[in-house]
Amino acid sequence: MALVDGTDHVDGTNQQHRPVALVTGAGRSAGIAASVVLTLAQTGWDVGFTYWTPYDERMPWGTDPEAVTQLSNQAAKHGAKTAAIEVDLIDPHATAGIFEIVERELGAVSALVLSHCESVNSGLLDTSIESFDRHFAVNTRASWLLIREYAQRFQGAHGTGRIVSLTSDATVGNLPYGASKGALDRITLAAARELAHLGVTANAVDPGPTDTGWMTAEMEAAVLRATPLGRLGRPQDCANLVAFLCSPDGGWINGQLLQSDGGIS
Repeated sequence: MALVDGTDHVDGTNQQHRPVALVTGAGRSAGIAASVVLTLAQTGWDVGFTYWTPYDERMPWGTDPEAVTQLSNQAAKHGAKTAAIEVDLIDPHATAGIFEIVERELGAVSALVLSHCESVNSGLLDTSIESFDRHFAVNTRASWLLIREYAQRFQGAHGTGRIVSLTSDATVGNLPYGASKGALDRITLAAARELAHLGVTANAVDPGPTDTGWMTAEMEAAVLRATPLGRLGRPQDCANLVAFLCSPDGGWINGQLLQSDGGIS
């Protein structure tokens, strides 16, 4: 686990207290998590975020070497402090260290946004045991451990805590991803009840097919045909909803699985 950027990016004109969010999976500029980080920065948050370069290296889109530095620099333009942490979330012992770094560099975490994932296309017949276990370790177990760690450390005022999980309704041809995300839904909805004594809201957001560079031309065409609003989903669409849920205005939404996909579902 490595802290890449924990410097104080707040300028001398903007020293007021800012709440702290932890966003996972922000290793690509084109990704949803990067948009979430920037949108939270724009709306008054300091943000710690995680990423894992080896995952991008083995995926078709490849690595985005400048993404972490650029994301921190862009957040700084909005007065936000950032802490970027490279960590493999398959490690069940990594969770406490993530929170320790963010707390040391930024302060106690008020909002937890789970945007990381393992996503390798395979179906019922061709999914390997190794791939199945990796999907559940990253998408489900790590998310549970992050939520648990967050809850154990949370000391904010009643009603200020936020958990937002990004999920998916993928099934056919994407079995381990969809199944592990389905399990994450249940964990998140359980948190909405089990963490009631803390005044923490917990919601899952399904952004639908989002244009982050993974779709082929054929996939894009199919999504456009199936979406009533006639365009592809954008990372900013999801980021806007996450920022709302994390805001005081979103505090009455709790225990929900929200479809934010232009009507494709």
